[in-house]
Amino acid sequence: MLYNCHVGKVIAVPKPKTKSAAAPAKIYAVVGSDDIEVKHAAAELAEKLRPVDAGDFGLEIIDGAAENVDQASTRIRLTIEALRTLPFFGGGKLVWLKNANFLADDPKGRSEEVQEALEALTDTISAGLGSDITFLLSAIEVDKRRSFYKSLSKRAELQIFDKLDSSRGGWEEEATEIVQVRAKKRKLQFDEESLELFVLLTGGDTREIENELEKIDVYLGKDRAVTADVVRELVPLTREGVIFDLSNALAERDLHRAIGLVRQLLDQGENAIGVLLVAILPTIRNLLLAKDLMERHGIPRPQAPFPFISAVNRLPADAIAHLPRKKDGTVNAWTLGLAAQNTHRFQTEQLIDGMKACLAANLQLVTTQLDHELILTEVVVKILGRGN
Repeated sequence: MLYNCHVGKVIAVPKPKTKSAAAPAKIYAVVGSDDIEVKHAAAELAEKLRPVDAGDFGLEIIDGAAENVDQASTRIRLTIEALRTLPFFGGGKLVWLKNANFLADDPKGRSEEVQEALEALTDTISAGLGSDITFLLSAIEVDKRRSFYKSLSKRAELQIFDKLDSSRGGWEEEATEIVQVRAKKRKLQFDEESLELFVLLTGGDTREIENELEKIDVYLGKDRAVTADVVRELVPLTREGVIFDLSNALAERDLHRAIGLVRQLLDQGENAIGVLLVAILPTIRNLLLAKDLMERHGIPRPQAPFPFISAVNRLPADAIAHLPRKKDGTVNAWTLGLAAQNTHRFQTEQLIDGMKACLAANLQLVTTQLDHELILTEVVVKILGRGN
């Protein structure tokens, strides 16, 4: 059984049947690029798998954080030895290869010595563990193309925790779910504005989310209501936060704030083309797409993204074929829902002109020696300067 935990929820995915499918699972793996989630989930799982009556002899931990190839191969062979050793005084035993850092696509993970040791570990697992032996592997980075991972994934109950990619469309929805789940555990009550702002400022980074929720939790004391002002006061404005704040300023037609944020990003060393293509252009494009959908299909302006998302999902396939997609192929309706809240501030012609201004600015940045701040400032003024 494979468990995919990208957004903090567990989704069971059927695994192809194998000869040993009927036997109870004795092999577990927790892997992924999100080190906080991997370590937390692995620790919880180890506590559940550890034999209750075996005391200290029921858990054998091999530290997988190796500094070099020799250490890595040694830790693997210690794991093999532990898996082949029966528990003391009878009962069961959990062998935990913890925080393995030699499974990634790096010089250590690619070394012949480590690969040979992993092949021996695969053989040990394939041969079958004793009825009293349970194996748990936790690893932060894993090269999923390697034969060891492929073999392990066929035999283990696998949990994957990968960091959200904030450059990929649709990450906001997943990040919102993560924040909501964790805030609920702390009994923190976000309203729509404060939740949206918190998600944008933390950028889907689970470590950042957890740290900032803890900060808010302590700050509020008995009060559980999280307002946008509290988020602005406590959550630092990271690079991603400045970019998202620029997008919001553009959508809200706040010319003064938008120009100031453009200058701030450039002062921080951001590439002007990057600012244009990551913040300015997508904002105008989403506003234009949302406004077009609202006008052609009679969708009312929403007060929050979710009603707009529901309305878009009810449209026929040919009406949404042109919309940007997420990695899984579904429509990235979240960003359109955010844009839809501000479409009343623009005429369709203004947004079309804004797209043309972005194209012209891109050409200037690539083909001329004009000052980059001047180019970006001019495109922002062209987009926001007329009307309110």
